[in-house]
Amino acid sequence: MFIDSVKLTLHSGKGGQGAVSFRREKFVPKGGPDGGDGGKGGDVYFLVDKNTHTLSHFKGKKVLKAKNGRPGEGRKRHGKDGEDLVLVVPPGTQVIDEESGEVLLDLIHDGEKVLFLKGGKGGKGNWHFRSASNQRPTYAQPGLPGESKTVRLELKLIADVGLVGFPNVGKSTLISVISNAKPEIANYEFTTLTPKLGVVKVGETESFVVADIPGIIEGASEGKGLGLKFLKHIERTKTLLYLIDLTSYREPIKQFKILQKELAKFSPKLANRAFGIALTKVDALSIDEANKKIKTFLEALKLPHQIDRYGYFFYLDKDNLKPHFVLPISAVSNINIEVLKFLLYQLVKKVMSEESSS
Repeated sequence: MFIDSVKLTLHSGKGGQGAVSFRREKFVPKGGPDGGDGGKGGDVYFLVDKNTHTLSHFKGKKVLKAKNGRPGEGRKRHGKDGEDLVLVVPPGTQVIDEESGEVLLDLIHDGEKVLFLKGGKGGKGNWHFRSASNQRPTYAQPGLPGESKTVRLELKLIADVGLVGFPNVGKSTLISVISNAKPEIANYEFTTLTPKLGVVKVGETESFVVADIPGIIEGASEGKGLGLKFLKHIERTKTLLYLIDLTSYREPIKQFKILQKELAKFSPKLANRAFGIALTKVDALSIDEANKKIKTFLEALKLPHQIDRYGYFFYLDKDNLKPHFVLPISAVSNINIEVLKFLLYQLVKKVMSEESSS
């Protein structure tokens, strides 16, 4: 089950009570205080693990606590420290203060381990309080309480490319062909009910990660359909790939404008990402029919066209404009799929290079 938001109340452990104890040994006529210190309460940590892809392991859990420290004992024996609570989360998890809405942690890097709540200190045993004027102290410190915080964990998947399109536009078919993801594929809308990640290999050593989210419909930014709930999962993507269905009753340019509008309403920053456009299901039309629609689409965007090896019109950016490419494809017939992978990889590398130099 895919779960991307949970509310939890977290508690670190309480420190153990210091001990009140006195030496009672044969042949030791003047025994003194020997109460040991209490153990420290357990801390609360977050650990990022790339092998975890959902927050489902927190389902049904509302309160999580680290262990309390154990009390000290006689003979200056230190109480056992409380066991830490380590919460394993996938990369891209944000820890948000439920009361203020402040983002307390943004956990991105695999293997990252962050201390969130410190456990309480253990109390000192009575042997600490011995003095010339008080040789028999009957007092020991109580352990200090731990810390508590109610938080919301929000998962925002990390990917290089985010797929954006209407329902049934071919996103699931495409991601299943170009990557190792195995989404459900069917001829009806909203077959994708949860986000999917796939690793796309380019050559023998290079790869990038692509994210598929449920289809966006007009009004998604106002809560219609499923897209709004999952749009956050492409907020972290470096680039976008708009998928436009050439066989849809909507004109390609209208699909594109609606998708851009919904993204901009949700996040202007997301709408300004570098992007490419794939015109899907080109094999369902004759070359002449397809080219007529592609030419109209390119003219609406004021872009020139070239002809690919299949005879279809396409556009490839040479002047650092947006979009970086407009490419007709068919995931079913494998038309321009390898070209698409290469162009996406080039785009991801270009954006990463610009980020590192800025």
